[in-house]
Amino acid sequence: MVQNRRALGLISGGLDSTLAARLLIEQGIEVRGIYFSTGFCITDSLKKRGVSDETSNLCSEALKVGEDLAFAVNIVDVSKEYLDVVTNPRWGYGKNANPCIDCRVMMFRKAKEMMEKVGADFVFSGEVIGQRPMTQHRPTLRQMEKQSGLDGYLLRPLSALKLAETEVERKGWVDRSKLKGFHGRTRRPQIELAKEFGLTKYPQPAGGCCFLTDPVYGRKFFDFIRNLPEGRKVTHEDFDLLTLGRHLRLSEKVKMIVGRNEGENNALENFASGRTMMMPVEIPGPTALIEGDLSRDELQFAAQIVARYSDADARDRVDVSCLRNGSEEQFTVEPLQPEQVAELILK
Repeated sequence: MVQNRRALGLISGGLDSTLAARLLIEQGIEVRGIYFSTGFCITDSLKKRGVSDETSNLCSEALKVGEDLAFAVNIVDVSKEYLDVVTNPRWGYGKNANPCIDCRVMMFRKAKEMMEKVGADFVFSGEVIGQRPMTQHRPTLRQMEKQSGLDGYLLRPLSALKLAETEVERKGWVDRSKLKGFHGRTRRPQIELAKEFGLTKYPQPAGGCCFLTDPVYGRKFFDFIRNLPEGRKVTHEDFDLLTLGRHLRLSEKVKMIVGRNEGENNALENFASGRTMMMPVEIPGPTALIEGDLSRDELQFAAQIVARYSDADARDRVDVSCLRNGSEEQFTVEPLQPEQVAELILK
């Protein structure tokens, strides 16, 4: 049995990284865990809307994995530097707004830095060859290993038998024969291995928490990037807003966000600073935020959109409050017809 070796693992809270850690623990290797918080997790967005679902909070799940398997998991906030990864990915985007290769390289580089600080001998992850379309093919796995500076010292225990032998295995720190050769998109081998280890409670095997992979979010993301004013710095607030409401592009310089329910209305109010905010005066309806400088006609038009999503009859005139630059005014408008609004929505 391998003794006196320490490994640092990327622990997501999901099944794959849990099993990877357990395989190494079975060999007597001391495991430490790290969870990177990028600020782009679905549960981060839910919290900003006032919705809390602890069962889907992968940060909590990562800590629970460490608790269950008796090793420490450090939570590391990389959200500030991750903004540059999202907006300027060297290796581009996936099917949507997900810069998966850049994301993994950044995390592995961070893990390498921490590996040296905590005295670990190597880094491991729960990646499975062929499981994900952008990052988990053999050439890409190798590329990420080299770009991160972990060449030979990045172990993927679940797919090791399908990959070239690492320095970790050559040096005898890990018994290669006790690792796995899982591959492809099926999760059946992982589920069977979980049963062998007596693991019965874990997040859905095909789960994931990054909303950058969502196609609807991706369309809103690229619209935002295309219309970003020159010199304007992006913030997490910009991307948080992309998770809320209906997004309507009124012009190249003007975008409107309309709440779809009470939770989103309340959340949008928290982002009102520096933006125009509208809402119906005497009837139930949405809170709307508008970004950009609006002409008088554009304000009137935006008020008609708010009226369209209110509980007013389509033929009623609606009073809409408009708050901007610390002052309030009111518009009395007729709601736009659904087809007039539909063509403006970013779908």
